[in-house]
Amino acid sequence: MQDSAQTPPDAESSGKATATRAAEAVPSPEAQPVPDPAEELAKAQQQAAEYKEAWLRAAAEAENIRKRAQQEIGSAQKFALEGFGAELLPVRDSLESALATDNASLEQMRSGVELTLRQLSQAFEKHGVIEIVPAKGEKFDPHRHQAMTLVESDAEPNTVVHLMQKGYALNDRVLRPALVTVAKPPEKAS
Repeated sequence: MQDSAQTPPDAESSGKATATRAAEAVPSPEAQPVPDPAEELAKAQQQAAEYKEAWLRAAAEAENIRKRAQQEIGSAQKFALEGFGAELLPVRDSLESALATDNASLEQMRSGVELTLRQLSQAFEKHGVIEIVPAKGEKFDPHRHQAMTLVESDAEPNTVVHLMQKGYALNDRVLRPALVTVAKPPEKAS
């Protein structure tokens, strides 16, 4: 009788073959060249120096971009009204010439003021300053109108009854709301 603990001869030979192949696949330590630690350290230091130099260059470039952007923002803020100011100079000149005239008739003064107003309106239009002029009966808009008084009226409640002063907006931002009187429903007699 054979002992069941013994391995069959085929299994034993295949196990030796597998072990031999595994030993052949792993090279022996003597076959691999050992890198020189000093050489590896020098390579690592050189690479670290290259990375540090690249980082310093990137940081300097980012700082330069930041400074340039701040200068451009400062310049833009400083000269933002340059065009608008240049458009207002003829208006000032017209007003000064009107005041310098000693013997102007009422008609001459009126035509001069109308011309000056046209110049001012053109300057406003060119730079996006628009009038806010609510029509009678227009719904009250608290973003564009300022209610000065509420009056009893037959008009629909919360609508503009009277314009007291024009408003102005610059590129959809209200510079000054229109001053208006707003309708409220009549009070019922008790």
